[in-house]
Amino acid sequence: MKRLVVLLGPTGVGKTELSLSLAEHLKSPILSADSRQLYADLQIGTAAPTADQLARVKHYFVGTLHLTDYYSAAQYEADVIREMERLFLDHDSLLLTGGSMMYIDAVCKGIDDIPTVDEETRRYMMEHYQKDGLEALQQELKELDPEHYEIVDLKNPKRVIHALEICRMTGKTYTSFRKAEIKERPFEVLYIGLNRPREELFQRINSRVDQMMADGLLEEVRRVLPYRNENSLNTVGYKELFAYLDGNCTLDFAIEKIKKNTRVYAKKQLTWFKKNEQIHWFHPDEKEKIIRFIDEH
Repeated sequence: MKRLVVLLGPTGVGKTELSLSLAEHLKSPILSADSRQLYADLQIGTAAPTADQLARVKHYFVGTLHLTDYYSAAQYEADVIREMERLFLDHDSLLLTGGSMMYIDAVCKGIDDIPTVDEETRRYMMEHYQKDGLEALQQELKELDPEHYEIVDLKNPKRVIHALEICRMTGKTYTSFRKAEIKERPFEVLYIGLNRPREELFQRINSRVDQMMADGLLEEVRRVLPYRNENSLNTVGYKELFAYLDGNCTLDFAIEKIKKNTRVYAKKQLTWFKKNEQIHWFHPDEKEKIIRFIDEH
């Protein structure tokens, strides 16, 4: 049976460099599972592969979308599965790598078949949110879908809005579309997880943010400022610098906030990944051990 090797781990752990070595060993291209590296104009803030890295190994799903493009985990699932069918004609193993938890699960386990939200509903809900605020939307969700209200991250506007979009557009609850059934896949999945001691990981995250600033992250944020309300920019690194450009904080405060929010996100990723008992964990420096493990399985 064909095999998908999944290299995952928290942001800043060191997936990129190791993924290149593993791809070369497997003679496989790299399928990216990073929901922000999909956007072409966010190279610095998403730590997207460099031109040299893209030349070294063929990558898919990097820099393919415009900032205004709507894209979901369900679309990603369909696109990746279709691409894999084609690539498996010439490869016995493929490498998927990234840290976007839902995207990885979408490919490996499948995602619920939730309808794509139409433009009119999306625009209405965004105006509703901007006019009435998150608390009003939370109350509306409680009335329309009390079951989902109990489990959704109520502080995350994107999650609350999306659930309400589905309720309004279909006349059904968001819960009714969430079956959580694992789909049969025509390939085996081998999960390789990367992690470091927490202090080491956090130090790398802090250093990486400093490097991003040195590489021109602020200039990149200025360039994408006209698109600030797009979902593609509702992400760490951009939101904090938008606040600085609005005059709401100092640059130093914004940078520290990026570091803190990135560390929080890394902890969330690890919490999600730890639920998957099929993941085999390694330190990123154990390259030879990882390659040997892949060869033996």
